Amino acid sequence: MANYAMALEYQNCIDCRACEVACKDENGVMLGADKQRIWVGIVEGGTTLADAFLNFYPSQCNHCEDAPCITVCPTGASHFVEGGIVKVDYDMCIICKGCMEACPYEARFVDETKHAVDKCTFCDGRIQEYGTTACSATCPTKVRTFGDLEDPNSDIVKVLNKREFFVLKEDEGTLPKLFYLVPEDEEYAKRTLGNVKRHKWAEFKAKYEAEANAKKPEWKKA
Repeated sequence: MANYAMALEYQNCIDCRACEVACKDENGVMLGADKQRIWVGIVEGGTTLADAFLNFYPSQCNHCEDAPCITVCPTGASHFVEGGIVKVDYDMCIICKGCMEACPYEARFVDETKHAVDKCTFCDGRIQEYGTTACSATCPTKVRTFGDLEDPNSDIVKVLNKREFFVLKEDEGTLPKLFYLVPEDEEYAKRTLGNVKRHKWAEFKAKYEAEANAKKPEWKKA
Protein backbone atom coordinates (compact mmCIF):
# COMPACT_ATOMS: atom_id res chain seq x y z
CA MET A 1 0.00 0.00 0.00
CA ALA A 2 1.50 3.33 -1.08
CA ASN A 3 2.22 6.29 1.17
CA TYR A 4 2.71 9.39 -0.97
CA ALA A 5 5.03 12.30 -0.21
CA MET A 6 7.04 15.01 -1.94
CA ALA A 7 10.65 16.16 -1.73
CA LEU A 8 11.45 19.74 -2.69
CA GLU A 9 14.72 20.97 -4.20
CA TYR A 10 13.60 24.45 -3.24
CA GLN A 11 16.82 26.11 -4.38
CA ASN A 12 15.79 25.32 -7.96
CA CYS A 13 12.58 27.35 -7.62
CA ILE A 14 12.54 30.46 -9.83
CA ASP A 15 9.10 31.65 -8.66
CA CYS A 16 7.60 31.25 -12.15
CA ARG A 17 4.30 30.09 -10.58
CA ALA A 18 3.78 27.47 -13.31
CA CYS A 19 2.92 25.04 -10.51
CA GLU A 20 0.12 27.28 -9.27
CA VAL A 21 -1.35 27.64 -12.76
CA ALA A 22 -1.16 23.89 -13.38
CA CYS A 23 -2.81 23.19 -10.04
CA LYS A 24 -5.72 25.53 -10.71
CA ASP A 25 -6.22 24.08 -14.19
CA GLU A 26 -5.96 20.43 -13.10
CA ASN A 27 -8.21 20.75 -10.06
CA GLY A 28 -10.62 23.50 -11.04
CA VAL A 29 -9.46 25.69 -8.17
CA MET A 30 -11.46 28.85 -7.60
CA LEU A 31 -9.68 31.88 -9.05
CA GLY A 32 -8.14 34.43 -6.71
CA ALA A 33 -4.80 35.05 -5.03
CA ASP A 34 -6.16 33.82 -1.71
CA LYS A 35 -7.59 30.64 -3.23
CA GLN A 36 -4.52 28.46 -3.45
CA ARG A 37 -3.94 24.74 -3.04
CA ILE A 38 -0.24 25.39 -3.53
CA TRP A 39 1.84 28.55 -3.30
CA VAL A 40 5.41 29.84 -3.19
CA GLY A 41 6.72 31.59 -0.08
CA ILE A 42 9.76 33.85 0.05
CA VAL A 43 12.47 33.94 2.72
CA GLU A 44 15.26 36.50 2.55
CA GLY A 45 18.08 37.34 4.90
CA GLY A 46 21.61 38.58 5.38
CA THR A 47 22.89 41.90 6.64
CA THR A 48 25.34 42.81 3.89
CA LEU A 49 25.52 42.43 0.14
CA ALA A 50 28.06 39.65 0.59
CA ASP A 51 25.81 37.43 2.70
CA ALA A 52 22.38 38.41 1.37
CA PHE A 53 20.16 35.57 0.15
CA LEU A 54 16.69 34.98 -1.22
CA ASN A 55 15.03 31.56 -1.19
CA PHE A 56 11.68 30.50 -2.60
CA TYR A 57 9.81 27.85 -0.64
CA PRO A 58 7.06 26.05 -2.57
CA SER A 59 4.41 24.83 -0.16
CA GLN A 60 1.00 23.20 0.10
CA CYS A 61 -0.85 20.75 2.34
CA ASN A 62 1.78 18.55 4.00
CA HIS A 63 -0.52 15.49 4.14
CA CYS A 64 0.71 14.91 7.68
CA GLU A 65 0.91 11.39 9.05
CA ASP A 66 -0.70 12.73 12.23
CA ALA A 67 -3.01 15.36 10.76
CA PRO A 68 -4.60 17.74 13.32
CA CYS A 69 -7.17 18.86 10.73
CA ILE A 70 -8.66 15.35 10.78
CA THR A 71 -8.65 15.16 14.57
CA VAL A 72 -10.65 18.39 15.01
CA CYS A 73 -13.17 17.88 12.19
CA PRO A 74 -16.62 17.40 13.84
CA THR A 75 -18.29 15.75 10.83
CA GLY A 76 -15.57 13.50 9.44
CA ALA A 77 -15.32 15.64 6.31
CA SER A 78 -11.55 15.72 6.69
CA HIS A 79 -10.21 12.21 6.35
CA PHE A 80 -7.41 9.97 5.06
CA VAL A 81 -7.69 8.07 1.79
CA GLU A 82 -5.44 5.37 0.37
CA GLY A 83 -1.89 6.58 -0.03
CA GLY A 84 -2.08 8.54 3.22
CA ILE A 85 -3.57 11.52 1.41
CA VAL A 86 -5.64 13.96 3.46
CA LYS A 87 -8.87 14.92 1.72
CA VAL A 88 -12.12 16.81 2.34
CA ASP A 89 -15.58 15.41 1.64
CA TYR A 90 -17.27 18.55 0.35
CA ASP A 91 -20.76 17.22 1.06
CA MET A 92 -19.91 16.68 4.73
CA CYS A 93 -18.08 19.97 5.25
CA ILE A 94 -20.02 22.57 7.25
CA ILE A 95 -17.32 25.26 6.90
CA CYS A 96 -16.80 25.48 10.65
CA LYS A 97 -13.16 26.30 9.81
CA GLY A 98 -11.86 24.16 12.66
CA CYS A 99 -9.49 22.44 10.25
CA MET A 100 -8.22 25.78 8.99
CA GLU A 101 -7.35 26.84 12.52
CA ALA A 102 -5.78 23.48 13.37
CA CYS A 103 -3.52 23.31 10.30
CA PRO A 104 -0.01 24.57 11.20
CA TYR A 105 0.72 25.21 7.53
CA GLU A 106 -2.28 27.41 6.66
CA ALA A 107 -2.94 25.05 3.78
CA ARG A 108 -6.74 25.33 3.64
CA PHE A 109 -9.17 27.89 2.29
CA VAL A 110 -12.89 28.24 1.73
CA ASP A 111 -13.94 27.64 -1.88
CA GLU A 112 -17.29 29.35 -2.37
CA THR A 113 -17.92 27.40 -5.58
CA LYS A 114 -17.77 24.14 -3.63
CA HIS A 115 -19.40 25.54 -0.48
CA ALA A 116 -16.65 23.81 1.47
CA VAL A 117 -13.08 24.04 2.65
CA ASP A 118 -10.58 22.99 -0.01
CA LYS A 119 -6.90 22.06 -0.10
CA CYS A 120 -4.22 20.18 -2.05
CA THR A 121 -4.99 16.50 -2.67
CA PHE A 122 -1.65 15.52 -4.26
CA CYS A 123 -3.73 15.28 -7.47
CA ASP A 124 -4.91 11.87 -6.29
CA GLY A 125 -7.23 11.57 -9.27
CA ARG A 126 -4.31 11.43 -11.72
CA ILE A 127 -1.69 9.46 -9.76
CA GLN A 128 -2.65 6.06 -11.18
CA GLU A 129 -2.45 7.30 -14.77
CA TYR A 130 0.50 9.69 -14.60
CA GLY A 131 2.31 8.73 -11.42
CA THR A 132 2.76 12.30 -10.25
CA THR A 133 1.06 15.60 -9.49
CA ALA A 134 0.27 18.40 -11.92
CA CYS A 135 2.63 20.78 -10.12
CA SER A 136 5.49 18.30 -10.25
CA ALA A 137 4.96 17.49 -13.91
CA THR A 138 4.81 21.17 -14.87
CA CYS A 139 7.78 22.57 -12.93
CA PRO A 140 10.45 23.63 -15.48
CA THR A 141 13.32 23.40 -12.97
CA LYS A 142 12.34 20.03 -11.45
CA VAL A 143 11.81 21.31 -7.92
CA ARG A 144 9.40 18.56 -6.90
CA THR A 145 9.99 14.83 -6.59
CA PHE A 146 6.74 12.98 -5.88
CA GLY A 147 6.51 9.34 -4.96
CA ASP A 148 5.80 6.47 -2.60
CA LEU A 149 7.69 6.33 0.70
CA GLU A 150 7.03 2.60 0.91
CA ASP A 151 8.68 1.81 -2.43
CA PRO A 152 12.47 1.65 -2.01
CA ASN A 153 12.83 2.02 -5.79
CA SER A 154 10.77 5.20 -5.99
CA ASP A 155 12.48 8.43 -6.97
CA ILE A 156 11.57 10.11 -3.71
CA VAL A 157 13.12 7.39 -1.54
CA LYS A 158 16.27 7.45 -3.68
CA VAL A 159 16.53 11.21 -3.20
CA LEU A 160 15.89 11.05 0.56
CA ASN A 161 18.49 8.30 0.94
CA LYS A 162 21.11 10.56 -0.66
CA ARG A 163 20.27 13.96 0.78
CA GLU A 164 19.67 15.56 4.15
CA PHE A 165 16.33 17.31 4.51
CA PHE A 166 14.22 19.30 6.92
CA VAL A 167 10.49 19.69 7.47
CA LEU A 168 8.53 22.78 8.41
CA LYS A 169 7.24 23.31 11.94
CA GLU A 170 8.62 19.99 13.13
CA ASP A 171 7.82 20.84 16.75
CA GLU A 172 4.10 20.53 15.93
CA GLY A 173 4.63 16.76 15.82
CA THR A 174 2.49 16.26 12.71
CA LEU A 175 5.09 14.28 10.69
CA PRO A 176 4.58 16.31 7.51
CA LYS A 177 5.27 14.71 4.13
CA LEU A 178 6.88 17.66 2.39
CA PHE A 179 10.63 17.19 2.68
CA TYR A 180 12.83 20.21 1.93
CA LEU A 181 16.24 19.14 0.66
CA VAL A 182 19.22 20.78 2.34
CA PRO A 183 21.39 22.67 -0.20
CA GLU A 184 24.44 20.68 -1.25
CA ASP A 185 26.60 23.78 -0.77
CA GLU A 186 27.32 23.32 2.94
CA GLU A 187 28.52 26.87 3.49
CA TYR A 188 25.34 28.26 1.96
CA ALA A 189 23.21 25.78 3.91
CA LYS A 190 24.74 26.85 7.22
CA ARG A 191 24.31 30.52 6.40
CA THR A 192 20.70 30.31 5.28
CA LEU A 193 19.26 27.54 7.45
CA GLY A 194 20.84 28.38 10.80
CA ASN A 195 19.80 25.89 13.46
CA VAL A 196 17.15 24.11 11.41
CA LYS A 197 17.05 20.41 12.31
CA ARG A 198 18.39 18.26 9.50
CA HIS A 199 17.44 14.64 9.01
CA LYS A 200 18.50 11.55 7.09
CA TRP A 201 15.83 9.16 5.88
CA ALA A 202 17.51 6.16 7.49
CA GLU A 203 17.02 7.86 10.88
CA PHE A 204 13.55 9.27 10.17
CA LYS A 205 12.00 6.35 8.30
CA ALA A 206 10.92 4.21 11.28
CA LYS A 207 8.97 7.06 12.86
CA TYR A 208 7.01 7.65 9.64
CA GLU A 209 6.38 3.96 9.06
CA ALA A 210 5.05 3.47 12.59
CA GLU A 211 2.64 6.39 12.32
CA ALA A 212 1.48 5.41 8.83
CA ASN A 213 0.78 1.84 9.95
CA ALA A 214 -1.19 3.14 12.92
CA LYS A 215 -3.32 5.32 10.67
CA LYS A 216 -3.89 2.86 7.80
CA PRO A 217 -7.09 1.44 9.35
CA GLU A 218 -8.54 4.94 8.94
CA TRP A 219 -7.68 5.19 5.23
CA LYS A 220 -10.76 5.16 3.05
CA LYS A 221 -10.91 3.97 -0.54
CA ALA A 222 -9.77 6.83 -2.76
